[in-house]
Amino acid sequence: MTSHHRSPHQLEHGPIFSWHRDHNGFIFTSGHAAVDVETLGITLGDLVAETHATLTNLRRTLEKAGSSLEKVLKITAFITDMGQFAAFNKVYGTFFPGPKIPARTCIEVSRLPFNFKVEIEAIAHV
Repeated sequence: MTSHHRSPHQLEHGPIFSWHRDHNGFIFTSGHAAVDVETLGITLGDLVAETHATLTNLRRTLEKAGSSLEKVLKITAFITDMGQFAAFNKVYGTFFPGPKIPARTCIEVSRLPFNFKVEIEAIAHV
């Protein structure tokens, strides 16, 4: 799709990174946001909606890599408003219900690409 026909709800170009890399039985993902990894369509919304879309995309990437959310060992989450941490945690908990939930770091940042409200990366095993 050429840029003059691009939807305003789509990235202007394909990513210049891999959605994931595997090494010695581990999967390392790039940061995922509310971008459909197949169509590059953007799903901006409130933090709750973006967290749900982000984790859905992360799940898809892990499954294509031969892993799953159940095999995630470590999550790093970047959010633009730590005041919404409880809302983030509520959605996050539906994707990682336990009993072995991943280790996690959550960092507040002033801005994310394309003005996303959340970005999440993961390390999982195959």
